Amino acid sequence: MKLIAAYLLAHLGGKPSPTAADVKNILDSVGAEADENKLESLLAELKGKDITEVIACGREKFASVPSGGGAIAGGAPAAAAAGGGAAPAAEAKKEEKVEEKEESDDDMGFSLFD
Repeated sequence: MKLIAAYLLAHLGGKPSPTAADVKNILDSVGAEADENKLESLLAELKGKDITEVIACGREKFASVPSGGGAIAGGAPAAAAAGGGAAPAAEAKKEEKVEEKEESDDDMGFSLFD
């Protein structure tokens, strides 16, 4: 990801087709190292392509990827249909409250800026 981010930063900085040196300079400026093999692979894949078209194509692919949220929602109606009644509904509410608590942990136990 850091290689892609550095490539995009170089592109935003005015280089329509950033070189390996451009990407390395950006990564060096923040103290990160570039993996030569991955960098060459990235540059080979993007050579001669318009980055905006590559991003647009990637967005189309992500639109067809399931987000993973359907499994929990699908399980609760099946339990209610089986004659579970109010008990499964109470369990579903309890599970939702637990999930909200987990989502509120924004820093996940560490800070990126320490």
